[in-house]
Amino acid sequence: MTRAETVAAEIRRRIETGSIAVGAKLPSIRKAAEQFDVSKNTIVDAYDRLVSAGIAFSRPGAGFMVAERRRQTPSERPRHVAEAVDIASLLNAQLEESFSIRVGDGRPPASWMEESEVRRHLGLLGRHQRSSSDGYGSAMGLPALRERLAFDLMEREVQASPDQILLTFGANHALDLIIRRFLVAGDTVLVDDPGYYPLFAKLKLAQIRMIGVKRTPTGPDLDDLAGKAERERPKLFFTQSLAHNPTGSSTNLPTAHSILTIAARCDMLVVEDDPFVDLPTVRGVGLAPLDQLRNVICVRTFAKTLSASLRCGYIAARPDLIASLAELKMLTTVNSSGHIERLIHGLISEGHYRRHLKRLAQRVQQATETVVPRLQKMGLKLFAEPTGGYYVYLELPEYVDDIALAREGARQGIFIAPGTVFSPERQPAKAGIRVNIAWASDPHFFDFMLAELRHRRT
Repeated sequence: MTRAETVAAEIRRRIETGSIAVGAKLPSIRKAAEQFDVSKNTIVDAYDRLVSAGIAFSRPGAGFMVAERRRQTPSERPRHVAEAVDIASLLNAQLEESFSIRVGDGRPPASWMEESEVRRHLGLLGRHQRSSSDGYGSAMGLPALRERLAFDLMEREVQASPDQILLTFGANHALDLIIRRFLVAGDTVLVDDPGYYPLFAKLKLAQIRMIGVKRTPTGPDLDDLAGKAERERPKLFFTQSLAHNPTGSSTNLPTAHSILTIAARCDMLVVEDDPFVDLPTVRGVGLAPLDQLRNVICVRTFAKTLSASLRCGYIAARPDLIASLAELKMLTTVNSSGHIERLIHGLISEGHYRRHLKRLAQRVQQATETVVPRLQKMGLKLFAEPTGGYYVYLELPEYVDDIALAREGARQGIFIAPGTVFSPERQPAKAGIRVNIAWASDPHFFDFMLAELRHRRT
């Protein structure tokens, strides 16, 4: 963090712990600069950040004061969202299909679309759908797919109804909706460190303060999680329980129980993003079956197990949270793709997806048995034993810079994923690289690694 961010975070901590009362005057810029041993410009920047986050406000002639900032409950709709939903009430009515005469609709009749060329190209999966399938549909997504996903969750011992499932354009869309719904600029969240870097980019874009929680081979470091949750009072903790990206590690049962205990004690929702949950090879313990969607919001996607081109995923959570996320989805994208959702529903209900997963699991197992021993023969240590996903994380010797290694790899046509990009502060505890076992059997990769290790050792 910059000095201004550090100062702002400390003042925020003092306010949230009661050391500085609501309505109190903050120290003058000169006095604060002396207290924190920084320049006046740094204090001005820090105070500006607090004002932007709604934590403080400036009163002409009186300086900066602590604002009254009530902690919003997860089920409570923010005022700006409520106002936006009211503005878009006509759109909400348009999504409803209970009207027989739709003179206020913004679309032509489905019959004018001549049964949709898109649906013709979907073949059998589209032939028996009614004409209105070419319309927007409910913001919740295709009912048949939500019913099927609710059944699949029950098979994993998660009790969920279709009303607890919101379909999305994949996991990244789901994460974006969650960030928009539950967070405002200046809020604090916890994330895995190392963790999912596209999430970090979204949080940075939303001006959210993210704090990394150290990852271990059996899940988040519980001491680190508890200390930061109690000290920082974050609204959310984003984590991946199964076949974690980038380390390939999975959370075990004692760690999972402890995460939920800490989250409940600190009034913190947990966002569990598990793209590999459908893989039969994956081992570990998810949070959702233990929590039953009380304080856990599940994010799932078909991108990693079916096709990245089929942008489809879902959020599973409490009904009140899903309802508010569906409103936000309606405001931002109107709906997800009904055609893609019908295609995926057909693949699942007719058994194609299950058979595909079995074949995929065999490939994962074979690749793991081939690649991992070869990596270990190079003398490199794995962060954790493989748990059935696509990734393993290689810890590099101290004399190897992961960014420099990635640059040299790119020069030779080899894409390397350096550990630095998976750290929220771009400062990993130990240099490493993420290895996707599906691509790592190429002998050119091993030759490259051996040559680079020899070269950089000398």
